[in-house]
Amino acid sequence: MPALPGKALILVENLSVPFDRRVWQESTTLRDAGWEVHVICPQGTKRDTEPEAVVDGVHIHRYPLKAATGGPAGYLQEYGSALWHTLRLARKVGPVDVVHACNPPDLLYLVAKVLKRQGAKFIFDQHDLCPELYLSRFDRGQDLLYRGVCALERATYRAADVVISTNESYKQVARIRGGKRPEDVFVVRSAPVVERFKEVPAEPELKQGKPFMLAYLGVMGPQDGVDYALRALAKLRDEVGRTDWHAVFVGSGDAFDDMVALSAKLGLANQVEFTGRIPDEDLVRYLSTADVCLSPDPLNPLNDVSTMNKVMEYMAMSKPIVSFELREARVSAGDAAVYAPANDESAFAKLVSQLLDDPEERVRMGKLGQARVAGALSWENSAKNLIAAYEHAVKS
Repeated sequence: MPALPGKALILVENLSVPFDRRVWQESTTLRDAGWEVHVICPQGTKRDTEPEAVVDGVHIHRYPLKAATGGPAGYLQEYGSALWHTLRLARKVGPVDVVHACNPPDLLYLVAKVLKRQGAKFIFDQHDLCPELYLSRFDRGQDLLYRGVCALERATYRAADVVISTNESYKQVARIRGGKRPEDVFVVRSAPVVERFKEVPAEPELKQGKPFMLAYLGVMGPQDGVDYALRALAKLRDEVGRTDWHAVFVGSGDAFDDMVALSAKLGLANQVEFTGRIPDEDLVRYLSTADVCLSPDPLNPLNDVSTMNKVMEYMAMSKPIVSFELREARVSAGDAAVYAPANDESAFAKLVSQLLDDPEERVRMGKLGQARVAGALSWENSAKNLIAAYEHAVKS
């Protein structure tokens, strides 16, 4: 990759860095291409806690942030604090050639506009479609707050010199809803860190005495479908008549406690294990032992067009997947997954059962998935598009 001298500032509010794997991949790719990279992000609670750090040559500036509680009002408080801290730290970093803002929220363009007046180019890295996220998460319809979210997205598109989309569906939104020219939009797919997801020998004791293990990895928020997975597992037991499995749910989120309670309500407490967030080495142990992985994101305005990181990570571990029928799930997984009709929990349970009964098919699907993330969907391909986006921004 050609070296591009310059100073880049990446803004992210959703997660700390390097914990945010996509932002960290982008940061190190830019570093390797010759950029001086600074990142402004919130502090983590158990990791990434230092206010300042230089990690592998990337300068990270972190601020304290209390996660939102209590609905939309809580998010306004969180985002207001994040904006203030981000602007404060951006002034400390000083002039930059490119400001690269990752959403959600679609508010960081306000900081980017300040830096644009100082000569920076603005790259908008659209991790989520915030209007669809609002509809899917809060179930309030197209109310006043929804219209405000749409206005913020429009303002972000207008301010951006270049848009980075995570898939072709998002690129289409940037072009049609955002009014961006095709040459100003670049697809940079999220991809698993292959070095992080390498199979180790299976540990049968993790199956808690059962022949099979099912696994879920990811965030547990209202829109992530863990409730669908739990109800499907109850149907696997009650409608299909199978109790020869142990299920492990790895991850956390603001719906975690509700999902543990739902598991107990469905009578699954003895067959379902919630680990919370765990170290990478333990995550790999569970996924290496799993027979089938679950991607239960329900059909909604956001999920249908979003690329799910867990699907990519399951494929990196050579695991077969059961998913609901979603447009971008099929683009990512292809034949490495089987697809139940949208939100049909009984069909989801039956597909899990079919895969448990077909070890050869599980192996075949796992190999297909691993080949996809090592080839067309690899970070090496996305990295080229990231550098191209930067080259285009600085020349525009």
